[in-house]
This record gives sequence, C-alpha cells and structure tokens, in this order.
Amino acid sequence: MEVTWLGHSCFRLKGKEATLITDPPQKSSGYSLSKLTADIVTISHDHDGHNNPEAVAGEPRIIKGPGEYEVSRVLITGIRTYHDKQKGAQLGKNTAYVIEMEDLRFCHLGDLGHLPTPEQIEELSGVDVLLAPVGGYTTLDAAAAAQVVSLLEPKIVIPMHYKTEAATATLDPLDRFLKEMGASLGEPLAKLSVTRSSLPHDTQVVLLEYRRN
Repeated sequence: MEVTWLGHSCFRLKGKEATLITDPPQKSSGYSLSKLTADIVTISHDHDGHNNPEAVAGEPRIIKGPGEYEVSRVLITGIRTYHDKQKGAQLGKNTAYVIEMEDLRFCHLGDLGHLPTPEQIEELSGVDVLLAPVGGYTTLDAAAAAQVVSLLEPKIVIPMHYKTEAATATLDPLDRFLKEMGASLGEPLAKLSVTRSSLPHDTQVVLLEYRRN
C-alpha cells in the first residue's frame, strides 16, 4: 500500500486492486488537484476544503455519510461524528471512515471536532494507520488530537489539516501536535509504503510532504 498526502485532508491510498481518494479539496483551500484518477472517493462533510469529487477523473464511486460499503474489494465503514463539541450545532456533521484495504485498517477522521464517545471508539478501534486533523480552530487541536491517538492506539498516525504555506484556512502549525506527541520534526516522506509486516510495534508519527500531483 502507498499513502500520499495531496494537501489538507486529502490522501491517495493506492493498493494493487484499487485507489481511494479522501476529501478532495476545492481550490479555495489553497490546494490544487490535477490528473487524479481513483476507484473510490470518500467525502467526510460538505465544506469546500473536503467536497470536490469532480477533481477526480473517471467514474469513481463517491461515498458520503455513515454506512457500510464494499467497492473493488475495499471495505469502508462510515461512522457518524461531528464537526464540533455540540453534536454539529455549530459546524454540522462529520463522517469518519474506517477503510480496510489489503489486510490493513485505515481511519480517516475528516474534520472530527470532539473526543469520540465510547461507542465511536469501539467502531474506530483496531486501526493500523490513523489520518488525524491536528490544526485546531474548526477541528481537533493538538492536545485533543493527541488524546484521540491515545484512545485509538494506531500503529501509525499521519497528521493532516494543519497550517502549511499553501493552506488558506486559519490553522495551527504542525509543531504543536508533535510536541504533544513527544515527536520530532523529521524529514517528511514523499509517500508512505506500508504492509502488515512493516507496521511498528508502538505508535509512530509519520510526516508526509504535500505533493502537488
């Protein structure tokens, strides 16, 4: 499996049998997408930084909202969460996705804005790779994101949705989350290649560089 960060909350998960794109952003986010193709696109919520499936060519299956889905041997479970601490009263609903591809279990939290409930933790448990927002303001801040990591205990956590030179949204920088996690700012990877056998024993923070595709 190859994981590439395309900016904001957008990742490409590429396996042998399918390619999945998460939360493709509108250009207003500061991130631009081009020449993208995929079999599956997941949308966590209907905000400009996350809801641009038209940027993905071909005829991908578009998945929005809670439920269980199977596309090209990829199993996807959408779990209802919220964009804020008031059950969506301020910023609306959010869908976190558990994605099972090639013997690996990924979780994309979208714009989760609260600590998950015990029931949600159970649904999100057993994650190998967690894609987590860490930039605060309209989603988890660094401290809350670190708490979520401790609750879900993934093998790998990849931070997303934080301040970069490209981002137009008001967000905190990455270093706050790294400090909470006791991790250092190492050299970001162009992409992460991961298999079941290559997973670390303890939780590891992996940084990916923003790649203009």
